[in-house]
Amino acid sequence: MNPTSMELNELTNASGEWLRGAGPESDIVISSRIRLARNLADFPFLSRATEADRSAIEQILQEAIASLMKNEKLDPNTLYLKVGEIDQLDRTFLVERQLISRELADATGARSVVIDPQEKYSVMVNEEDHVRLQVMQSGLNLQAAWEQVNRLDDLIEEHVVYAFSDRLGYLTACPTNVGTGIRVSVMLHLPALVITRQIEKVFKSLQKISLAVRGLYGEGSQAMGDFYQISNQITLGLTEEELIAKVADIVPVLIDYERQARDFLIRESHETLHDRVSRAFGILRTAQTISSEETMHLLSSVRMGLNLGLIGDLQIPTINKLFVHTQPAHLQKLTGNDLDSAARNIERASYLRKHLDGSKPNGPTQN
Repeated sequence: MNPTSMELNELTNASGEWLRGAGPESDIVISSRIRLARNLADFPFLSRATEADRSAIEQILQEAIASLMKNEKLDPNTLYLKVGEIDQLDRTFLVERQLISRELADATGARSVVIDPQEKYSVMVNEEDHVRLQVMQSGLNLQAAWEQVNRLDDLIEEHVVYAFSDRLGYLTACPTNVGTGIRVSVMLHLPALVITRQIEKVFKSLQKISLAVRGLYGEGSQAMGDFYQISNQITLGLTEEELIAKVADIVPVLIDYERQARDFLIRESHETLHDRVSRAFGILRTAQTISSEETMHLLSSVRMGLNLGLIGDLQIPTINKLFVHTQPAHLQKLTGNDLDSAARNIERASYLRKHLDGSKPNGPTQN
């Protein structure tokens, strides 16, 4: 089942489901993700597992996935990657695509990931828990994500026995995941709330109702490009449907706040906003060298400007793709070369010029 490097490289030029920019409220909501944490009943948690335990867990899951593919319950083109057997560049590449966590990439010992060809889901084996299933949908589409991850969970459970307590629910390595084992996350693009300095007030309000705020790559990551993940903090004592509803009910409020902030910027400082967007776009189209951090910052302004009609001849999926394809591992995969930081900055600028050539800012509109 191990794919060739060619099969992994096929992902390089493609865009995953969450980057399509076609889901509900996709001007602000990048993606909806639901993750389930599960452990096998006959093995200790990974913090106490031996290498033999880890290898046995990996083998059991590999056989389960192979059976599901053989019976066409999963796509026959599903990838099964032994993460410990691929190089650091490919591991970082998978992190940049949100298909695996940094924890799985940086861990040691037997560990794997199962990847849907359309990148709608991935299954991490031997991360913090024995099994981590995640489904990602474009835009605000938590119900579709839940239905898909629930089906995937049921399919795998036909082949394994999960650690489950009648009193507590699913047993997990971290106490905060005990119960349903579910993490409901929505990734939002909130540049106007950042510009108007309202973002901290919003975060404090979310914390009061037990919702966590994280950066683009989850726990411990920075909010690059004004992307923020909003998710539940607890899983015990509520059903999956109740936890999904808790997140689903607050996201429209955040969308409304962001739209109000954008309307304020258009109404009260239109010229300043247009200048900000035009400068960002100009730098991205002409820079000869540019860092990943600056690229994310500038693309954020351009994405907002595109949604506000300040830029023409450009599509949201193109901008979404650039957020990911200009990351360090993607650039090296796309060029086929190992690049140091300076060389990556030059290659990134070249890649941006190529993909933004021919696009142009719209002229100022009259209020």
